[in-house]
Amino acid sequence: MSILHWPVVIGVVAFFVALHFLRQRTFAWTLGVFLGVSALIRYALVVPIPASVISIYTFILLLALTAYVTSSARRREEFLAPLDATVNEPGRRLILVAILVLLPVGAAARAYLGTKVKLEAPAYGRTVHPAPPDSISVHDKTINLGTARNPYRELEKTDPAAFRAHVASGKVTYYRNCVFCHGDALAGDGMFVHALNPIPTNFTDKGTIPMLQEAFLFWRISKGGPGLPAEGGPWDSAMPQWEKFLKEEEIWDVILFLYDQTGSRPRAEGEVEH
Repeated sequence: MSILHWPVVIGVVAFFVALHFLRQRTFAWTLGVFLGVSALIRYALVVPIPASVISIYTFILLLALTAYVTSSARRREEFLAPLDATVNEPGRRLILVAILVLLPVGAAARAYLGTKVKLEAPAYGRTVHPAPPDSISVHDKTINLGTARNPYRELEKTDPAAFRAHVASGKVTYYRNCVFCHGDALAGDGMFVHALNPIPTNFTDKGTIPMLQEAFLFWRISKGGPGLPAEGGPWDSAMPQWEKFLKEEEIWDVILFLYDQTGSRPRAEGEVEH
């Protein structure tokens, strides 16, 4: 399966070839590179890129083009010449007026259309907390989810210093791997969230981790989106199988951090959800 929308790539390449054969100078090339690369970033990849990432790369692109244009007096003059002519030459007044009218109109139209997004009900039902399997295999070790316990939870009472060390380790793991989707405040509002559907879990919601046992979270983290059952599907979770990247201890540690940071407690064994 291709990761690129080839019509977009071919169109951008053809655009650059046309600029070359038309012997365009600095202003046209600068504008053309900005439009072409922006089109590649936004539309060339099959997998959608979060809006925050697009903004970052657009800013980097602008910095690079600014450095290029200002790197010599000749480039600066070539870039500014069409702008100076548009502003000062009487024969180009209509172009100037059109620009001054179309820019604010375009910005207003974009803002207006952004407020007219149609709200629709989900296309399918979704079980927020699907029933876990009886057991899972993680790192060639079979874990019974019905009897599994966080091996470091008891340290909270028996060795508070060691417990805090595991929580601190979980914090490091979270901010290295999870913050991009689940957010700095654990509220499911990370920088990648704009391109995800369904959105990541909001751990601060009292209807999420306080209603679950730690073994359930271990299952969901270790198996990620690919490990979700058919129940309530179809699923479209972007969460990876963290067992491929994290050690078993790191997963248990990050679970301790989630409960500690949100001031929650895992649901006790046998406790009935209300």
